[in-house]
Amino acid sequence: MLKVLGEKYYIDFSEIESLINIKTQGSNPDVDESNEELTINIVSYDIIKMMIEVVITEREEIDEALGLHSAEKLSIPFKFAFNTLLRYNILKIFNNGKY
Repeated sequence: MLKVLGEKYYIDFSEIESLINIKTQGSNPDVDESNEELTINIVSYDIIKMMIEVVITEREEIDEALGLHSAEKLSIPFKFAFNTLLRYNILKIFNNGKY
């Protein structure tokens, strides 16, 4: 794992799935849930995809020895994307081998 801003992070795919899935009920409420359709919110999907791309493709070098002080050099899109992904629990801190 690589450290980013002094911590090790991972992307939680189940959080992404829960944020972009919209449950739609079938026309018959007596039908069991196995026949229920799942659709995705394309706007949420595109925004999350774009934010992950920004975080992954950031080109600014981070000096890990400086920790959070080196974060001042990061781009504004990276800061917004990183903070938003943290806020919505898509990026999570990896703690001693426990997800």
